[in-house]
Amino acid sequence: MDIEEKIDAPTQERKPRFQLMTLFWIVLGPGLLAMIGDNDAGGVLSYVITGAQFGIGFFVPFILLLAPLTYTVQEMVMRLCVVTQRSFTTLISERFGTFWVKFSLGTLLVNNILSLTTEFIGMSAGLSILGIPFVASDLLSLVIVIVLAIFGSYWTKERLALLLGTFNVVFLFVSFMTHPSLAKIGNAFTYWSIPSQTHTIFLWYIIATIGNAFAPWMIFFQGGAVLDKGLTVKDLRYGRIDTITGSVSQVLIAAILIICGAALYTPSSNVVASLSVPLQVIHAYTQYIGIVGADLFAFGLFNAGFLAAFTISMSTSWTFATTLGWANSLNDKVHKAPKFYGIYIGSVILAALIVLIPSLPLNLMAVIAQFVSAILIIPALFFLLLLARDKRVMGNYANRTLYNAWGWFILIGIAVLSVLLLYNFILG
Repeated sequence: MDIEEKIDAPTQERKPRFQLMTLFWIVLGPGLLAMIGDNDAGGVLSYVITGAQFGIGFFVPFILLLAPLTYTVQEMVMRLCVVTQRSFTTLISERFGTFWVKFSLGTLLVNNILSLTTEFIGMSAGLSILGIPFVASDLLSLVIVIVLAIFGSYWTKERLALLLGTFNVVFLFVSFMTHPSLAKIGNAFTYWSIPSQTHTIFLWYIIATIGNAFAPWMIFFQGGAVLDKGLTVKDLRYGRIDTITGSVSQVLIAAILIICGAALYTPSSNVVASLSVPLQVIHAYTQYIGIVGADLFAFGLFNAGFLAAFTISMSTSWTFATTLGWANSLNDKVHKAPKFYGIYIGSVILAALIVLIPSLPLNLMAVIAQFVSAILIIPALFFLLLLARDKRVMGNYANRTLYNAWGWFILIGIAVLSVLLLYNFILG
């Protein structure tokens, strides 16, 4: 049953307003989860540290400008998988060969484990504020993430994940509690300029911000989710509504987090050193806005990690299972898809164990994870653009010339920034 039929069946005799609300509820899913899941625990910490390092000036307008770019990438993969009814890696295999599939699987796995590690960092820190020891917090987080995946159908898990996503609103309350200067926010848009620190650290944070907006797992997650949800060509417009909702939500939450971080901004301070672990960030908010604000931030941090741990791990499971021909649906019970769920459970266990390694620079790892994402998404975007423009694959749904040029502009921009960063890093 496609989305049109799901909408019509229960709402034929109901008011148009109710039909619109039902439509919006049914449509939301893969795109929105990919986007808000990308504002993960690592992303939350990265955005807050960015705000604390540079203030509001440059990065709030910059992050909002990324919405059309993220929409372009996610819309392409949604359309590609819906039209072909095949996974992204299956299409890479058919078009470019098995070597590039192995390359994609390998880089995705490395990036996802690194990202998952930051999720457990965030979840454990969030629970630690309740007085739970760090190790116990880590293990409790592991159990919760596994339970979410193994019980219920795709629809139930998707709705639960969306509910988790709504809790991002706590960061809005935290931002209000920091009493941000509306004049400074307005000036950031009116007099937008590059900070004076135009050296390696600034480029590092630019790439990290882009890396959080364009994570490789998002491409694989949305591709797998639209297939598992059962979207067809008739549902493309609804998939686009879902994707644009996610794009806008993602950047708004990110901008709010940068504003939250700007409250901790002190010119010429060593932010990475002073906020080197998540608990230091939470304690900084305790001093600045009180225990209630710090608790809200800790809850938001845990929730962001929880949602992202699910979506990132699912992207790994869907990608490996569809590529290797295993059972690959969240509608399957564990005993019917043991390898699919095994990948999921194995990934989260490994990440939870890594977090327990002593003396890890946890917050710095969050920024590094976003930087690595920006580097590793380049080959994924390259394959996506080649496939989405190929009329042999997409038929009449292939990219138009201008849309394809816009996609290449995004890819080249990320690649150029990455090269500049490496150049500056090598020169010291």
